[in-house]
Formats: sequence, C-alpha cells, structure tokens
Amino acid sequence: MSRSSRAVLVVTALLSAATIAAVHVQQRRERERLHSGVLRDLERQSQKRENIRLLEEQIALTKRLTEERDKMLVEKGSQQP
Repeated sequence: MSRSSRAVLVVTALLSAATIAAVHVQQRRERERLHSGVLRDLERQSQKRENIRLLEEQIALTKRLTEERDKMLVEKGSQQP
C-alpha cells in the first residue's frame, strides 16, 4: 500500500469511529431527555394529587366554619328576647 492510500484509510477509519461515537452519545442524551420527561410527568401528577387533596381539605374546612358560624348566629338569635 502506498503512503497516501494508508493515510486515506486511517482518516476514513477515524471519521467512521468518530461518527459512530457521536451517534451513541446523541442516543444516550435522547434517552436521558426522554427519561427526565417521564420523571417530570410523574412529579406533575403527584403535585396535582396533592393540590386536589389540599383543595378538598380547604372545602371541608370552609363548610365546617360556615356551619359553625350559622349555628352561632342561630343561638345568638334565639337568646335575644
């Protein structure tokens, strides 16, 4: 083999190896990005469940407070002559 053909072979092999490595790196990044998306979705769902629980708790507290206030108003009204 001549010197120039060896150089072309080496350069071609290096470029092929670099291309393969770049594709693998790109695939790994894409997989990590997709996985982080799943984690974000799970976190969002968890936060949504927590928000709903807090809202239901707040509704129950508001209802109880309203009932107690109404009860106190009725008792106050019945105490007056």
